[in-house]
Amino acid sequence: MDFTLSPEIAGLRAEIAAFVEEHLIPLESDPASYDAHENIAPDVLAKMRAKAREQGLWCLQLSRENGGRGVGKMGMAVCYEEMNRSIFGPVVFNSAAPDDGNMMMLEALGTPEQKERWLAPIAQGKVRSAFVMTEPHPGGGSDPGMMQTRAVREGDDYVVTGHKWFITGAEDAAHFVLIARTSDDARAGHTAFLFHRDQPGWEIVRRIPIMGPEEHGGHCELRFDGLRIPAENVLIGEGRGLKATQTRLGPARLTHCMRWLGLSKRCVEIAREYASKRMGFGVRLADRESVQVMLGELAMQIEIGRMLVMKAAWEIDRGGYAQKEVSMAKVHVANLLHKAADTAIQINGARGYSKDTVLEWIYRYARQARLVDGADEVHKMVLYRHLEKDGRDAWRWETGE
Repeated sequence: MDFTLSPEIAGLRAEIAAFVEEHLIPLESDPASYDAHENIAPDVLAKMRAKAREQGLWCLQLSRENGGRGVGKMGMAVCYEEMNRSIFGPVVFNSAAPDDGNMMMLEALGTPEQKERWLAPIAQGKVRSAFVMTEPHPGGGSDPGMMQTRAVREGDDYVVTGHKWFITGAEDAAHFVLIARTSDDARAGHTAFLFHRDQPGWEIVRRIPIMGPEEHGGHCELRFDGLRIPAENVLIGEGRGLKATQTRLGPARLTHCMRWLGLSKRCVEIAREYASKRMGFGVRLADRESVQVMLGELAMQIEIGRMLVMKAAWEIDRGGYAQKEVSMAKVHVANLLHKAADTAIQINGARGYSKDTVLEWIYRYARQARLVDGADEVHKMVLYRHLEKDGRDAWRWETGE
């Protein structure tokens, strides 16, 4: 494994860093930059997206053929980390969830016609998207086998009935990817469908209030009562919905980690800056051993997270599935983000608890990290299964020919 950056990736990373420093960090301290749900305001976002596109800092995750930069997962890891030095970064570069994962899935699995209709508008920034999978009890969450939403074939259409919730971005989305049950087969009983918000037969019941700042479009509860989806809008084929889900969620979990590393580093940055000048009892906070231990621990944990992410990215880039590597990164970085925000607030004291910095924003946002795209416990169960299967080889080294 060689994590040396190519000149192209190193240059791209530097361009993103300069853009974030010049254009995005200053916006965070201006209340006018925020919408009602504490994300970047639409008018401000439109201006920043135009600047990012002008500079070629757009949609890095897609191939050039589909309007991106084709940097690969390792290149994304480097650049996404830099993007999320600002809380506004990822969405400005069209690299934020859920569009990020949806675009990668559509690129990997869509037919040419589906890419033109469903992927291109998202890649161009003309529409937003949502991935519709999670259901309220007794439906499916982390266990898709519990899924209740049904799609029944009627002629050239599928008719959908069911109930979904916590669907990220749904209120602002135009393009939706829906996972529904088409049979009771444990392995081939789910199908992925593409539909547009203007189609009848479904509704957004409510935008669910949450404890933290929200992605554009919130987290919504949806109900389906006769939505008709043409068979041509089935993604990858009937009964292959779990394949579509796996294709989407693995890389999407990893890109979450890439972004969270950027936020974790920002927490340390704010804490170090404050500790370097804040005096107490005649001593700078930065000169106190207790503070040095706190920040040194974070520095180590961030580097561990970076190595886990890069190893998983390397495995995917060379054609592997990287389930074990992604689960390790997801658990570690999700917990790291919360710890980084908490530690930085502690060092900043009342200032950290106030809205004078973005620390409190990151702290509230961070709690969801241990839940989204699989709770910690689910990923640890995955890791145990690998341990059961591989035994001591769970820690094997790759060897050359």
